[in-house]
Amino acid sequence: MDLNTVTRVVSARTRADLGGLGGGAVPLAGGSVLFAEPNPGIHTLVDLRTLDWAPFEVTEEGFDVAATATLAELAALPDDRGWRAHPLFSQCCTALFGSFKVWNVATVGGNICTALPAGPMTSLFSALDAEALIWKADGTDQRVAVSALVTGNATTSLEPGDVLRSVHVPARSLGSATAYRKIALSALGRSAAVVIGRRDEVDGSFVLTVSAATVRPEQLRFAGLPGASELRAAIELIDSWFTDAHGAADWRLAVSLVLAEEIRLELADGEAP
Repeated sequence: MDLNTVTRVVSARTRADLGGLGGGAVPLAGGSVLFAEPNPGIHTLVDLRTLDWAPFEVTEEGFDVAATATLAELAALPDDRGWRAHPLFSQCCTALFGSFKVWNVATVGGNICTALPAGPMTSLFSALDAEALIWKADGTDQRVAVSALVTGNATTSLEPGDVLRSVHVPARSLGSATAYRKIALSALGRSAAVVIGRRDEVDGSFVLTVSAATVRPEQLRFAGLPGASELRAAIELIDSWFTDAHGAADWRLAVSLVLAEEIRLELADGEAP
C-alpha cells in the first residue's frame, strides 16, 4: 500500500541519524507490515537497513541477531554448531502468515515490534529466553527480555524514538532440547496457537511458552519436567486468551492443552509420564 503522506526518507548511517524518530517519523526495516495498511500519520521513514548491521554474531556467550535480519536469513542458518535448539529457528519462521517473498523482506525486529499475538519471532525469542537490546531515544541502552517487551495485542514497552537493535540468545538456551507445536484454523492460516517447550540440558528445568493464543507471550517454568496434571493446571491459570477471527478463546485454551502435553511427552526423554 502506498504511504502517500510520506514526504521524507532518511537513510540512517549512524545512531545519531535515529534522533528524529517519534511522532510521524518511524523506522523502516522490511516494511512488510508498515506498507500493509493505511498509516496517514506517518510523514518520515528512517531506513535502518542502511546501518548495515551484520545479521548474526556468534560468541561464547550466545547468539546475537540484528533487528534487521530477515526471516529468510534466519531460516537458512546452517546447523553447524551443535545447537540442540537449532530446529526452532526454521520451525518458527514457518509460522509466519506470509509467502517466501515476505520472508525475504520481513525482519526479526519488525515482527517483534509489531507485537501481533501471532508474531513468530516473538514466539521464538521468548521461548529461548532472549534479551532485546533497545537503543533508547535519550542515547542510553536498555536490555529487556523479549517476552516482556511485548505487552499486549500490538503493544510493547518501547517508548517513542526507541529502536530495537538486536536480540541475544544465551548459549545455555541454544544447548537446550526444544519441541514446537503450531495450530491454525486452516493449513496456511495465521497461527491460532504456538506452543514451545524447552528443557535445560544442565539442570533439567522445563519452560513452556504459549503465544499466538494469548495477547502476549506466557511462560510457565518448572524445576523439572512437570506431570500432566501439574502442567494442565498451570496452563489453565493463564488469563490472556483472546478471541478473534482466527479462533475463540476457549478453543485456543483447549488446543494449547493438547499441544503442551504432546511437548511434555516429547521432552520426557524416557521418563515416566
